[in-house]
Amino acid sequence: MNKLKLKIKQKSSNLVVEMDAGRFEKLAASFGMFNPDFLKSVKRAESDYKKGRVKKIKSLKELTKK
Repeated sequence: MNKLKLKIKQKSSNLVVEMDAGRFEKLAASFGMFNPDFLKSVKRAESDYKKGRVKKIKSLKELTKK
């Protein structure tokens, strides 16, 4: 198994993760991110964002409130 070299930096409440692009592609492939269904869902999400059909939330708990 290959080792994944990462650089992790914390900036305020955000984390910045840096890795080699080639290794990222291998990681993405192992998570199924090149699956055609996943790519279609990303295109739909971009379309929704461009059309303003998004809702800003601060927590995932907000999605369960009605």
